[in-house]
Amino acid sequence: MEVDFNMVQRTKQFFEEIGDLSHFAARFFKQAVNSPFEFKELLRQCYQVGNRSLLLVVTTGFIIGLVLTLQTRPTLIEFGAVSWMPNMVGISIVREVGPVITALICSGKIASGFGAELGSMKVTEQIDAMEVSGTNPFKYLVVTRILAATLMLPLLVIFGDLIALYGSSLVEFFKGNVSFRLYFNKVFEALSFGDLIPATIKSFFFGFVIGLTGCYKGYKTGRGTAGVGIAANTAVVMASLLLFVVDFIAVFVSDIFYEL
Repeated sequence: MEVDFNMVQRTKQFFEEIGDLSHFAARFFKQAVNSPFEFKELLRQCYQVGNRSLLLVVTTGFIIGLVLTLQTRPTLIEFGAVSWMPNMVGISIVREVGPVITALICSGKIASGFGAELGSMKVTEQIDAMEVSGTNPFKYLVVTRILAATLMLPLLVIFGDLIALYGSSLVEFFKGNVSFRLYFNKVFEALSFGDLIPATIKSFFFGFVIGLTGCYKGYKTGRGTAGVGIAANTAVVMASLLLFVVDFIAVFVSDIFYEL
């Protein structure tokens, strides 16, 4: 009986969390279209988000390109299809590997950062002070951060994809004597708008999910310094789970359009 009661409590907390997050998202959309607009803070947050994650994304993308090519090359050689390496790697990175891995890396960096920043401001009552002074803290702190993550993640994905393809081309250059020009010509011949557009569109949703969960956990953090750490950790966990859900929905919808 105790197990059943705990299960009910956890289920109730889960749906309450989903409801609170949905209400938080609805509040964001309402505040985002109402003036005044915090353009200076938005630009500052865009710089912070991009600058904070660029080196990590570039390094991860380069290693992914190297590892994916090194792991796949022996199998393709065995089947006599090593000439298809640029096509396979290019499509894999652009369609799925690049956006998902970049989003996961950014969720650990951006979502935790947003959660810790807003959580510390909540604990030290800086948000309450902004409300007393007549400033809208939700628009200034939350809206700008979510928009910054939404706008910057597609750019980070593009950088990550390019660096991953460059890493893959290095392996082909040294192991297969394939020139960079020939490699990238094959990659761009294999890619189509059906590969680029869905990947770009879902990158915007990935950025929105990362910004939303990070700000939600930080803005709703409990009192005390322990709440800041909890907000940062749970923001990463929730963002990572939601990224996979959004990715599945994006792939499912894209498959429907391919069939049409």
